Amino acid sequence: MKILVISDIHANLTALEAVLEDAGFVEATWCLGDIVGYGPDPNECITLVRHLPNIVCLLGNHDKAAIGQIDSSSFNPKAQAAIHWTQKTLTVSSKKYLEELGDSIQVNGVTIAHGSPRQPIWEYIMDVYTATLNFDYFETECCFVGHTHFPLVFTLDEDGKSVNAKMLSSGEQISISGRIILNPGSVGQPRDEDPRASYAIFDSEINTWTNHRVPYDIKAVQARMKKAGLPKAHIQRLGLGW
Repeated sequence: MKILVISDIHANLTALEAVLEDAGFVEATWCLGDIVGYGPDPNECITLVRHLPNIVCLLGNHDKAAIGQIDSSSFNPKAQAAIHWTQKTLTVSSKKYLEELGDSIQVNGVTIAHGSPRQPIWEYIMDVYTATLNFDYFETECCFVGHTHFPLVFTLDEDGKSVNAKMLSSGEQISISGRIILNPGSVGQPRDEDPRASYAIFDSEINTWTNHRVPYDIKAVQARMKKAGLPKAHIQRLGLGW
């Protein structure tokens, strides 16, 4: 099965549309959370995601904050401003959809979580130490996570003690064998100094994971953010990929 894996859309409809067009035909889509937050198109992104064929979707920390399940004081001031705007902008239908989502699940023999299997909402798996701890918190061979906005892969050696980390480049494909944690990067707000939208294709039949990057009209998104009065720093970062 060819599966599109996306995460951290962050209310960026233009980036999401570019990813869907670039990915082409897939048999399912797994969204690892944070559909909303930061960007100008929360309702539009939720509507598009929820109607994707065979969609499996998780709740991220920004999604939870947008529906009042996390106190916005847990975020920095600029993120708080975006959360408050999102809370005012979300429709009843959008809120209801987010309220129905979970933050981790097993699907087709894969564990998926927004942050980590150990702490699905908040924990960032950015380093070997954190990844090593998390291998004890899922029973499947594979775990897919988002949250960091980096396209990363962590592999556990056969000895069960050593973990290797790697950041994937655009078009890079790896064969999945043994225990592994994979991150598709961010659709709507990449932070690896590459502003192009990031996503992955998981082929469950031949057990491969391929990272992809696709350009999109960043200036159009920035214009909508400026019109909405969203924080200047969030507008600027889209063009720089940080």
